[in-house]
Amino acid sequence: MIAQPPRYVDLHAHTTASDGSATPRELVDTAKRAGLAVVAVTDHDTVQGVGDARDAAAVAGMTVWAGVELSAINGELEVHVLGLALTDPARIELELAGLRVARLARAEAMVAALNALGIPMTMDGVLREAGDGAVGRPHVARALIAGGWVADIREAFDRYLGTARPAFVQKAKLSVERAIAMIHEAGGVAAWAHPGRDGTLERVRQWEALGMDGLEVLHPGHGGEEVARLRSIAGHTGLLPTGGSDWHGAREGPRTLGAMRVPAEWGERIAERAERYRASDQPPLARPVGAA
Repeated sequence: MIAQPPRYVDLHAHTTASDGSATPRELVDTAKRAGLAVVAVTDHDTVQGVGDARDAAAVAGMTVWAGVELSAINGELEVHVLGLALTDPARIELELAGLRVARLARAEAMVAALNALGIPMTMDGVLREAGDGAVGRPHVARALIAGGWVADIREAFDRYLGTARPAFVQKAKLSVERAIAMIHEAGGVAAWAHPGRDGTLERVRQWEALGMDGLEVLHPGHGGEEVARLRSIAGHTGLLPTGGSDWHGAREGPRTLGAMRVPAEWGERIAERAERYRASDQPPLARPVGAA
């Protein structure tokens, strides 16, 4: 018998619907070339790119998951929560629209702060960079580059836009509990995105008690020791391991789509949990710690 090659998925990718540089159709084309079995469209605070991605996937013979990435706040800690395998995103669209309005207001406040620092950029420049996508800090950074005030994204964040820098503005406050609940309401599975060193066993159990389903183990920002530690934590809790490239359009390097080699079996386990939620009248918003 001829052994079948391993199958991989990428469950963290962004498009021009938020702060990615590739369209949803280009995402699918790239995923097809990478040989991925499944790709999840996880734009920030929007699912607007999912329809085009699925249209392209129908032609390409691929599977596209509807997803989203939400930014939550717990005290001083920012926690990104991925919604995976969403089946009814329309149920949370009104709340997502509110988050996108807050994003716009945040960008306006950053532009005002930059103006006060003597940089004569405009909100129109930011909106040109964002196009139809949900506005975010990367669009402000790109507007700074386009105006010649900084050389690249790194300089924009290091000098002006990063946490505690002079033009930084805090995001709208969404609790971790509400982010998880939104994803469950949309029929999806909630996973803590790129937890890094903040992903301690204590915090993982805290989010698990609120209903968190998964933990992003494989991510370009995690080193080998971090991956091993997070994989161990997932194995000792009820959280499902997940992973992805956090793709924003890169054509080379560790953030290339599919570069994380996330096993298809991880995606299958997430899909199974989502299916159990769909089969129930109401997915649980919180489960006993350690529940599979």
